Amino acid sequence: MSIGDLSSRRKGVADDCHENRMDNVTSALNSGKPRTDLDAFIAKLSEGTPLAEGEVKMVCQKAQELLMNESNVQPVPAPITVVGDVHGQWHDLIEIFMVGGSPPDTNYLFLGDYVDRGYYSVETVQLVTCLKIRYPTRVFMIRGNHESRQITQVYGFYDECLRKYGSATVWKLFTDLFDYLPLSAVVDHSIFCPHGGLSPSIDTLDHIRTLDRVQEIPHEGPMCDLFWSDPDDRSGWGISPRGAGYTFASDITEMFLEVNGLSMITRAHQLMMEGYNWTHGHRLVTVFSAPNYCYRCGNYGAIMEVEDDGKSKRFLQFDSAPKRGEDHLAKRAPDYFL
Repeated sequence: MSIGDLSSRRKGVADDCHENRMDNVTSALNSGKPRTDLDAFIAKLSEGTPLAEGEVKMVCQKAQELLMNESNVQPVPAPITVVGDVHGQWHDLIEIFMVGGSPPDTNYLFLGDYVDRGYYSVETVQLVTCLKIRYPTRVFMIRGNHESRQITQVYGFYDECLRKYGSATVWKLFTDLFDYLPLSAVVDHSIFCPHGGLSPSIDTLDHIRTLDRVQEIPHEGPMCDLFWSDPDDRSGWGISPRGAGYTFASDITEMFLEVNGLSMITRAHQLMMEGYNWTHGHRLVTVFSAPNYCYRCGNYGAIMEVEDDGKSKRFLQFDSAPKRGEDHLAKRAPDYFL
């Protein structure tokens, strides 16, 4: 399907019908009278209203306490729905809950890149974080390459926080929190889930477990590679055109899976026009969950459902949610390999 075809399909969406569906998701996220501050926060965010600065401080403190006890390689049970990059597209995060079901009825693993590029990074990262705190055994988060002080000062999150709060305090609260996010996850002891990919410095999951993750993402080394590397068709390791991480071929993937007793790799990090893409002999899949990325790429988003047995998988594709009145917020960020 061409970008033009996707655009035509997008124009045919009935906004009023979609708003009814959004109301249903909002009701599901906020079922019943708010019982705690956290329920009230989720209620606000599911309507697209950012938290106050004091509320953000409370959320980040609770999230840090929770994440400190999670592993660099966080175990995640099946069934689970895996979500790739969201990139501040709050309307499309709500669309994900429409397509895949709302927490806690559906369990979620988010593979990072909650912020930057989109116009609603604040609302997006706050909602996912609140859901993580509210349902700690049903919602899981790992870190992406955009959960970084340096990157967010270039690609939108920092400027959005200044615009919405008048200071950098909320940006600092969240970028400090990002240091505590797990580096990866393993679903049902068989599916390795980093944000980006593999590293020539990492042979085993135990190597990842020994890393000190509470820091800004380094410019090089194993921690950097987990966030920045990409699969490639060439054999062995290659120099990444991104300027960080590496490219790695199917022989690298096969060796890593065999050594660690794993069945496949699920990762995010790369735009896929159909929302997902298999490579390396169906041993690696990329999931990208930000449809019409940057509000101009014309791609589908997708999520991956892993069934109870940890083996059966289903991909759900979705188009971007209708949005109005936001073009004036756009600030063209530099492109680095969209």
